[in-house]
Amino acid sequence: MHIRKLGEFGLIERFRRRIRTDSTVIKGSGDDCAVIKFDKNNYLLFTCDMLVEGVDFLSRENPYLIGRKSIAVSVSDIAACAGVPRYCVVSLGVPGNKSVKFTDTLFKGMLDLARKYKINIVGGDLSRAEKLTIDVSMLGVVRKERLVLRKGAKAGDIIFVTGALGGSIRGKHLQFTPRLKEARFLTENFKVHAMIDISDGLVQDLSHILKQAGLGAVLYEESIPQDKQARNLKEALYMGEDFELLFTLSRPDARKLCLKDRRNFKAIGETRPPGYGLKSVGKDGRERNIAAGGFRHF
Repeated sequence: MHIRKLGEFGLIERFRRRIRTDSTVIKGSGDDCAVIKFDKNNYLLFTCDMLVEGVDFLSRENPYLIGRKSIAVSVSDIAACAGVPRYCVVSLGVPGNKSVKFTDTLFKGMLDLARKYKINIVGGDLSRAEKLTIDVSMLGVVRKERLVLRKGAKAGDIIFVTGALGGSIRGKHLQFTPRLKEARFLTENFKVHAMIDISDGLVQDLSHILKQAGLGAVLYEESIPQDKQARNLKEALYMGEDFELLFTLSRPDARKLCLKDRRNFKAIGETRPPGYGLKSVGKDGRERNIAAGGFRHF
């Protein structure tokens, strides 16, 4: 059987079944970050992201922005667990025909974003490759009481996003702002039940939250914020690379959030009991089943 037939998530699950961890691991594979015991008050967060030319960026795109994105995607993972990024290592596979100017500009993009978030780049690796490949492994910390994972959503929760969705491939995917401040605000003021960053599309990433909680959900089409680069609702639902946070709150906390803060938090739906599935409600008020979908490597 070929990997293409097994699929990305089938392959991940095949690996996951073989992984064994010891008691120092609070959460391993299956979330935005691994969570590891650290000290009395904090957990250690550990994540990695690989960017490959032709998949995550195009060769003609600005190398500064490619470098920036390579750090930003891991920062977004740390934000999804409500943590603070602290250290990273960078592995770079680069074709020998790339200019020194290109690699200098690429690395400046990494350095500038790392400085912005006070992240220490502490090492890495370098190899020859046919296509530019960047792999970043990042460590962060989170207060134990503020840790949020994908699991934890409850029936009747209100579903929120931190910003507009869709059309990211037309520029935003290289210049997005990781939602660290928003995650900190939320966990300092509310009990966030579940959270994930939207990298593979709203529908697909919401499905991860619903699967872990055993719930269904309904999305209100008119409430889903569409980016100015999005051509239609379908792109907002499935395109991905938005790196906004998707999270759920209880109804009382949702009301408080809407009253307390005027940031770009948008309520887009609510979770429903098991067996409901994933549906949307349009202008006409009728419910429709939402087809599964989103970005997958295979």
